[in-house]
Amino acid sequence: MADTILFPGTVEWSGENPGISLKEDPAGLFTTLASFFRVVLSPHGRGHALVLLLSPAEEAPPADRANICFTDNEPLARWLVAEYVSHFGAWRGLPGLKGLQYRGLDSVQSTGDAITSYSETVRAGDTTVALTWSGLGKPFCFALTPPNSATGRHHMPSLFVGCEKAVVTVNGRVRPGAPLPRDIAGQRISTAMLAFSETWIRA
Repeated sequence: MADTILFPGTVEWSGENPGISLKEDPAGLFTTLASFFRVVLSPHGRGHALVLLLSPAEEAPPADRANICFTDNEPLARWLVAEYVSHFGAWRGLPGLKGLQYRGLDSVQSTGDAITSYSETVRAGDTTVALTWSGLGKPFCFALTPPNSATGRHHMPSLFVGCEKAVVTVNGRVRPGAPLPRDIAGQRISTAMLAFSETWIRA
């Protein structure tokens, strides 16, 4: 048992959290932010949530580029946004989160092999959002300590897969921008990645 790794603390949620952050100008603002959650265990039960900011820098943008959270478990989604998403690096302090709308979703579908490509498609009323990752890299598993996690309060063991390209499509229209290179756990990935087997443990 000496080789066992046991994380101290309380497991708050576990599941998947792939994301896509796009920019047209590396020195400019993000044009689109998307964080998708498939939660298998939490204090609010199971569920899905897609937090999508089409206007990250605006609190009350027009309807055609609104900031919306699509979910089948609104209490879970609101908790994830308040306790987690609002602390993510690219999302922290954004006006877009302040005016976030919550809408029920009708279906969620994942496709792809997660080796060469992968996608999540969310349908809600007359809106269809597709997130697509391609040019996937080698999977790697790591664990962030609380001081290095987004919240500063959690251990975060996770499996990441970086990607070269990512696209966010809303009702057939491709959002502008592309992911940018970034480093995490000594690995070069981008601002779009797959995050599977992710568990947040409050220290």
